[in-house]
Amino acid sequence: MNAMGWIVYFVFLIGLMYFIAIRPQKKEKKRMQELLASVAIGDSVLTSSGMYGVIIDMTDDTVIVEFGSNKNCRIPMRKDAIVQVEKPEL
Repeated sequence: MNAMGWIVYFVFLIGLMYFIAIRPQKKEKKRMQELLASVAIGDSVLTSSGMYGVIIDMTDDTVIVEFGSNKNCRIPMRKDAIVQVEKPEL
């Protein structure tokens, strides 16, 4: 194979790596940033530990989540621990 063939092959591999590995990670990171920006008080959330709860208070980077029907179980956690959000039905 000549030098031009190796260069084309190398460029093809770099492009393939971009579309298989880097691009999906960027899309997922952007989706998570949009999700966390849309979080509001009263939203039902799923945390990264698998617990469901309702947001009762927020600051810039933390939320206080109430778990279960026992109103005494309130845990502060970082916003990035939220993996899924359900908006309350109006």
